[in-house]
Amino acid sequence: MLVLRFLNVVAPAYFLCISAVTFVLQIFLFIPSMFKDPSTTPLFSSALLHGALFLFLSANALGNYILVIQNSPEDLSKGSNSGPGGEAVANWPDGSRTSGAALPGTHFCRLCARVTQRHDHHCFFTGNCIGSRNMRNFVMFCLYTSLACLDSLVAGVAYISAVLSTSFASPLAFLTLLPHSISQFFSGALLSSEMFVILMLYLWLGIGLACAGFCCHQMLLILRGQTRYQVRKGTVARPRPWRKNLQEVFGKRWLLGLLIPVLNVGSDYHRQKEK
Repeated sequence: MLVLRFLNVVAPAYFLCISAVTFVLQIFLFIPSMFKDPSTTPLFSSALLHGALFLFLSANALGNYILVIQNSPEDLSKGSNSGPGGEAVANWPDGSRTSGAALPGTHFCRLCARVTQRHDHHCFFTGNCIGSRNMRNFVMFCLYTSLACLDSLVAGVAYISAVLSTSFASPLAFLTLLPHSISQFFSGALLSSEMFVILMLYLWLGIGLACAGFCCHQMLLILRGQTRYQVRKGTVARPRPWRKNLQEVFGKRWLLGLLIPVLNVGSDYHRQKEK
């Protein structure tokens, strides 16, 4: 338990450090190097277009990251009465009063010390549980983090190819870049700043692939009307149309909620709570 609590603190700090380093490299290294290209016009230069794209992706990734933390799943055990044997009995949105452990899709998280409705999992990178209130923001966070990493990877490859005169035309060039760069670094032929950028390329690749895979897996569970916790418990999802499952997370305007991240479409769960 102590290790999990330590990870719950280290993982968010790790993510914020990587985000800060990525922002500094993009603003002070990659984008200025693009302005040196004489073949582009100043108004529609690749540097301005890339900078606008990176700021858009970063703003949505960090914005949804903050919203995941702010929209913490409510503790259903708060204000509850004690049932037989001292068991907590919670008041649910539909007016029923049932034990949290007895309702499907609910789970008590020891790290957050709360009973979460439609519990999916505990995310260590946000230090928060993912449930009915912040599932949409979590999916968008994974999506835009993977896109921001891909954008940084492309910009970093372009920078390295220009500085080191390295060609990435061969598919094996990226695989052999790291061992070749390490040998050059220890022989003194490669600067520490260039070696750091090369290491960041592989870090962006790993984080981007992990977030993209997690986002696809999460969307598949949403379409099926399940959560990761229900899958682990072997709970069979209720047979419902996939659009109904999407509406439960992204609202009735679910397509706009996927395409326009800044649009606050809300979910059907929030509308029921407001009523």
